[in-house]
Formats: sequence, C-alpha cells, structure tokens
Amino acid sequence: MIPAAVAVLNLEAVQHNLSKVRSCAPNAKIMAVIKANGYGHGMVRIAEALRNVDAFAVARVDEGIRLRKAGMSNRIAILEGFTCVEELHELLTYQLEPVVHSLAQLDIFEARSEQQACTIWLKIDTGMNRLGFKAVEFAAVYQRLKQCSIIRQPINLMTHFANADEVDDAKTLQQINLFNDTVSGLVGERSLANSAAILAWPQAINDWVRPGVMLFGISPFPESTGQQLGLKPVMELHSRLIAVKPIQAGDSVGYGGRWICKQPTTLGVVAIGYGDGYPRYAKVGTPVLVNGQRVPLIGRVSMDMITVDLGGITDAKPGNAVTLWGEALPVEEIALWSDTIPYTLVCGVTQRVQLVEKIG
Repeated sequence: MIPAAVAVLNLEAVQHNLSKVRSCAPNAKIMAVIKANGYGHGMVRIAEALRNVDAFAVARVDEGIRLRKAGMSNRIAILEGFTCVEELHELLTYQLEPVVHSLAQLDIFEARSEQQACTIWLKIDTGMNRLGFKAVEFAAVYQRLKQCSIIRQPINLMTHFANADEVDDAKTLQQINLFNDTVSGLVGERSLANSAAILAWPQAINDWVRPGVMLFGISPFPESTGQQLGLKPVMELHSRLIAVKPIQAGDSVGYGGRWICKQPTTLGVVAIGYGDGYPRYAKVGTPVLVNGQRVPLIGRVSMDMITVDLGGITDAKPGNAVTLWGEALPVEEIALWSDTIPYTLVCGVTQRVQLVEKIG
C-alpha cells in the first residue's frame, strides 16, 4: 500500500551542505548537531550520512546512547549534560561527553574517584541566559573541575549565541568578546559557532563549529532560504489529491466556514493535515504545488486534510502529486505563511508520515 503522506530525504544533499560548512570553516572540527531525531529527518539515518564528521551533538543522554547502539564511534556531546548519578553512569558507559552547566553536576563529579574517565564541555553563559555559568562564576568553577579526578584534561570550553541569526545585532559580537575574555590564556578546545554564526560571524569560528539546521539545507536566518545560501534541502514533503470538485460563489469551505468562495472554481482536497505535521496555522493563500503548479491553501487546516483552490488547473484529478515543501517550494516560505520557523515544521513531521530516501 502506498502511503498518502511521504517525506522524501535526499541524503546527497546532506553531504553538499556539509561541504558548505567546511568551506566556511576550513580549519575547524565539525560537531554535527542531530538532536530531535535529526531535526525530524531520522537521527541514525543522518548520522550514517555524516560518519566523516569529527563529532555529533544531541540534546539528551538517551539520544547519545541510541547513536552508540547504532554503531556510531564518533565523539558525541550531550548538550543538556546530565542531572543525576545514573545519567553520569550511562555517560561513562557509552563514552559520551556532557556539557557541564550547573553546580549540581560539579557536586556529582567531586564525589567520584575515577581517573580521567570523562571528557566534558564547560559551558559559559555569555548572554543566552539559559544553561551555563556566568563569567563571574567561571574561574571558581574551572578550578573545581581541574581538581576532579574523573574529568579528562584539558577542559573543553563552549558557549551558545542568542541572536546570531540577526546579522545587524551587536549582541553576538558582545558574546564572542565576553567568551574570549573569560577563557583567555586557558588551554582546551573552544566551540562557539552554530549554523547562523558559521555563515555570518567568522569571528565566532574557533577550534570547533556546531552546524545544525544548515546541514538539512535550511536557512538559520529569517526571511531567507537555504537555497539562497548555497544549501540544498534534504526533506521534501509530499501527498496527493484525494478529491476534486466544483464549488460555487458563496460556498464556504472547512471548519468554521471562514473561507467563502467569491466565484466558481475547482476545489482540491489533499491528504495531509496537522496530524501529519502540516502546520495548523498555515494561512489562507499558503502555496501548495499540485502537479508542479502553485495553488493557494483555502479554509482551515484540519487533522487529515487541507483544501486548495485548483483555479485554472483543468486536468487535476484524484491521485495527482502534491508537494507541501521541498526544493521547488522552500520550507522557509511555508514557515513564514504559518508564523513559525522552519525548524518546527521539519521537527514536527509525525510518525504516520513515511520517511523514504531518494534514489538516484
């Protein structure tokens, strides 16, 4: 049986996007961020396509364990670190590298007697105000960690940017300067740059870079597309028409009857909805491709279906191909129509959408 909704993944595009990272940061090691099930693309699948990177980064310990059990031998950083002794035990068992960002983690380390067993990434909060130690805390924390026998020396150092996607915002440069001032004179590798910083803030490129969304061909900047940055989209979301019918002036369409037909036209019903991950709040007019032609979304998005105005497509019929986003219809554009960011769209594709790899 052929599923209605299919996400087609072009894994060759992943390697193309990785080459873009290398061209922007030719002397840096690459830590590929593949958290949240590889941004909805399948974490293990994407890891296998990126085996030649220096390390992976995921958010949580269980994600790192999944990568190890799938046979990944690359270094793996855990961006949320750990919160308890049990998680530290798993980190050691699977040779995962936690981000250290809280005093509670230091207490757990200091209670252990292992020798040089754990590689860590010490996070400095330079302005994100989420995880990490403030600059005024850093010296004391660093000294405590140097005395922990369990920690492999030297200590790696990192921070994360709040506004790197806003190229005219001075905050990113302030964060870079604060980080550099705080760690001045210390040994240990440094990592600052996410996707936006790799592309827009060369001052942030250091020993390691951490590309995430750009690896999937998506722009980290608002109101631009990955293709405009020389990236290739990895995911295309497709479905099909399941009904085609005429509607008359005055007819309302969808829940609430908010869209009223102004003149006779042809309605198309597509087998996709928020139950598949298509955005519930996509506005009327959001573009959809039917047989490669743009048509506007009309009516509300429902759980299993959307409706489109087929207008002048006189030969449309049930079974015709529909593209919701992809190379010819950037996901960034759909995100703008939905008042969201493209991350939420690709991460939100649900389990009933079949993921298939593009062949040829």
